[in-house]
Amino acid sequence: MACILAIETSCDETSVAIVRDRNCVSNVVSSQIAIHRQYGGIVPEVASRSHVETINDAIAQSLIDAKLDWSAIDAIATTCAPGLVGSLLVGLTAAKTLSIIHNKPFLGVHHLEGHIYASYLSQSDLEPPFLCLLVSGGHTSLIYVKDCGKYEIMGATRDDAAGEAFDKVGRLLKLSYPGGPIIDRLAKEGNPKAFKLPEGRVSLPNGGYHPYDSSFSGLKTAVLRLVQQLEGEGGEIPVKDIAASFQDTVARALTKRAIACALDCGLNTITVGGGVAANSELRKQMEAAGITHNLRVLFPPMKYCTDNAAMIGCAAADHFQRGHVSPLTLGVKSRLAITDVMELYL
Repeated sequence: MACILAIETSCDETSVAIVRDRNCVSNVVSSQIAIHRQYGGIVPEVASRSHVETINDAIAQSLIDAKLDWSAIDAIATTCAPGLVGSLLVGLTAAKTLSIIHNKPFLGVHHLEGHIYASYLSQSDLEPPFLCLLVSGGHTSLIYVKDCGKYEIMGATRDDAAGEAFDKVGRLLKLSYPGGPIIDRLAKEGNPKAFKLPEGRVSLPNGGYHPYDSSFSGLKTAVLRLVQQLEGEGGEIPVKDIAASFQDTVARALTKRAIACALDCGLNTITVGGGVAANSELRKQMEAAGITHNLRVLFPPMKYCTDNAAMIGCAAADHFQRGHVSPLTLGVKSRLAITDVMELYL
């Protein structure tokens, strides 16, 4: 069994984990939410500096928690794309340095592939092919998982990602950052049918709609217009009802597309990954739809929904067992399609 020490610093969490195949031995996560909250969003330079300050302690703590020393580690892995360049460089530099010092193979991992592998950490019997609905602050994609490193994009967002829409609507409702968890909490006390909001269907040039693509900018704008209208009427803004209506619309749009895609592709399993996978309404609607259509729907545990190194280590372990390693000349990329994952390996 391959034992991987993995690092994740693609955005605003500094995480280091040790993973044996699909088993997480330790997973240290240092969140920067409190730091960025005062700015209302992530400041890249602040994020990279915070990674520099915490990365060494996180590495040491991961070994302590796992009760292991460097002799037990088979390879070093880190997220190298996509993400904030400054943040990615911190993890990449640390991983390469450890690889050289301890004479261990080095692997660069695609961040989105990590989110796909998050479900592997809790589902020992999960094997391709399956469909992954990947929903986060920067990505909303339907990915046909054919094998390790072999992916096909079936659908994507044409504008705002689902998580991005949650944060923007949170700001419209004057909620704290990040907006997603707060909207989820408030929605439980609101009426999801209070306001009819657009699901954001994507038109095709010859008429009709793209069955798998999403669009959330129109939904965000609809909430803006609604808030402006209610403010103009001088009444109290029903924040809980707006939160519930917005969240229900997003969950319904994502569920419809994922179920349709899985059925059309003849797949019987859907996994959900990314930060929005923690949303309670999406979980409820996806699981109910899965039962209706006799599909297996899998969500990772909450701790593996947001960015973490355990999912990176799980992906790296699968690649390593297949003989994939990365050159020490590998750099970071702010953007890299999930379909180009194998460019990272020799």
